[in-house]
Amino acid sequence: MAEDVKPEIHDDRPVHAEVPLPPEVQAPLAIYRGEPPASPQWFKDAIAQEPERVFVESLGSKLEVLTWGEVGKPGLLFVHGNSAHADWWSFIAPFFAEHYRVASMSLAGMGASDWREKYSFTDFAEDAEAVARATGLYDGGRKPTYIGHSFGGGQVFFAAVRNPERMHAAIMVDTGFGPPPEELAKRQAQMEAIRNIPTVDRPSRVYATLEEALGRFRLMPPQPAGNAYIADFIARKSLKKVPMPDGKGEGWTWRFDPNMWAKLDRQRAMGGDPMEVPEVKTPMVHVYGAKSRIVEHRKSGAPSPFPPGMIEIEIPDAHHHIMIDQPLALVAALRALLAAWPPTK
Repeated sequence: MAEDVKPEIHDDRPVHAEVPLPPEVQAPLAIYRGEPPASPQWFKDAIAQEPERVFVESLGSKLEVLTWGEVGKPGLLFVHGNSAHADWWSFIAPFFAEHYRVASMSLAGMGASDWREKYSFTDFAEDAEAVARATGLYDGGRKPTYIGHSFGGGQVFFAAVRNPERMHAAIMVDTGFGPPPEELAKRQAQMEAIRNIPTVDRPSRVYATLEEALGRFRLMPPQPAGNAYIADFIARKSLKKVPMPDGKGEGWTWRFDPNMWAKLDRQRAMGGDPMEVPEVKTPMVHVYGAKSRIVEHRKSGAPSPFPPGMIEIEIPDAHHHIMIDQPLALVAALRALLAAWPPTK
């Protein structure tokens, strides 16, 4: 189990719900028994626009990167959430490929990117810069815009504060910075109750079949999968084949480093007191789900370093994972922002 959370640590782990969870939250794909749910035409068209899949070297690690669009157009960098991967954006990013050079990266320790002995906000920021440079996001004549969801939004925020000279603008999507203080003491017990969440002393399980693995997929923080066909697509991209523990054949396991949280240096991630609002020079917006627990926590007293008066846009009928619940509304909100914001000086 990861070390106890200290109040001064800038923490962005998902907050676990009380158990037991209802079936549509606990195992949203189990009822499909390994078969893909039916999907609409827009989704089929989006994922048919296959990205170029490359690896970018950064700090001695190879990072998985997906790209769309022509080099020379304004750059967009998409960053996923905790334990996720670049393909969380691969049905969103194609909607921007006509007018932008788009990249979606898998953070170190996640997706097909290399695992590390330790992780830090500073290293994630350097990785993002390396990806932006290597994929031509600067070649359109201006700095790239970063778009990050959840934990990825935290990395975007940190990078924007630490290196504003590298970023045109920052868009955080349903990004929180830890639970209210009174919830901290409950976290360890709640994580113990959710049995298929890998931790330091409970590594990722190997499932004998793809159907079994998909049946164990669920979202964190816990919520229903608003569109099962998107959850299924993400779940399949989250798995990799590995040898079975008994050496008899191959099975399936999750692609992220189960020890990442134990290896992550979150102490004073912003370079100062995480309870204080840092100086922000980068234009930034927060897009959030109307039903998100992240927003509920902030309203109930969770710390947030967001600057006062920052623009915030609510997506109706969406939980934390907006790209699953309301993908086209998210696309529309991002398109509108990119067309009119930040205002030219």
